[in-house]
Amino acid sequence: MKKIPLGTSKMFVSKIGLGTMTFGDQNNEEEAFRLLDYAVERDINFIDTAEMYPVMPQAKTQGLSEIIIGNWMQSRGNRDKIVLATKIAGPSRSMPWIRDGKNDLDEKNIRLAVESSLKRLKTDYIDLYQLHWPSRNVPFFGKNVFNPKNDRPCIPIEETLVALDKMISEGKIRHIGISNESAWGLMEYIKLSEMRGLPRIVSIQNAYNLTDRHFEIGMDEVCFRENVGLIAYSPLAFGQLSGKYIDNPKTRGRMTLFTSDWMMHYRRPAVLDATRRYVELARDNGMTPAQLSLAWCYSRWFIDATVIGATQMSHLQENIDAIDISLSDEIVDHINGIHASITNPAL
Repeated sequence: MKKIPLGTSKMFVSKIGLGTMTFGDQNNEEEAFRLLDYAVERDINFIDTAEMYPVMPQAKTQGLSEIIIGNWMQSRGNRDKIVLATKIAGPSRSMPWIRDGKNDLDEKNIRLAVESSLKRLKTDYIDLYQLHWPSRNVPFFGKNVFNPKNDRPCIPIEETLVALDKMISEGKIRHIGISNESAWGLMEYIKLSEMRGLPRIVSIQNAYNLTDRHFEIGMDEVCFRENVGLIAYSPLAFGQLSGKYIDNPKTRGRMTLFTSDWMMHYRRPAVLDATRRYVELARDNGMTPAQLSLAWCYSRWFIDATVIGATQMSHLQENIDAIDISLSDEIVDHINGIHASITNPAL
């Protein structure tokens, strides 16, 4: 498994990262251990989680993903071999169980979040600490229009960076990243870190898949010129691009188990139309739909790591094996043709 430095950091991460948002809900601890063990066997060293996981978020399960990972690392004695990433939840009125619904990206919340994650993860440090979504109003999770009328009071980015700097100085986190961020936000973090001598972000974790390629519109250049690594999440569009819901709309999976605004953009008619065409393209060329979609992400020059998730071992094996698939110029042209006719339907 190829490993590259993440952004400006000296952390070498595998091109595939294991996402863990199903651990503690769709996967129990025993199942999660098997998936984690197999990922390590395949030379994956990058594990991504969050304080609010598993998804869908609930008070009774919040933090279980981190607890399971902590138990696994403790039982395997492999903490020093893992690049461990987790995230602090941004402000959300829909999750009152996280710090009484008063969560934001200020020093009090960041300290509480970091120390709680360290306890659940049974570790002294976090390799990559990410801001799950911004404090300010930013359209994400399928929302694509910025509306100034929706602006709200927010924690200044500089204040957030100062708080993170303290966590780094105390040795509790090593590097910082952002997630679900805009081009303005990305540049503001970089500008303030340079102006104020504050920690520099090394990565951004945003959605990227065949139905949502808007990262290619400017953000790819920003990351290239500023040496910020993209960690691409949702490469299978919450499972939609695996084709399983096209084959059987009632099949068991996140799309049928949960209902949430976070996933509605992957149910749009245009997404289904595009998915049908990608499914047909994959099968016509001797691949599964998941292999086509993941091979596309694995081959993009601007992606440092792609976060995959799986509830079943067979799916995890298939997803990792896709790293060895090389897409021909003809297939790439066909993908771009579908994209041109149905452009970013999940955006």
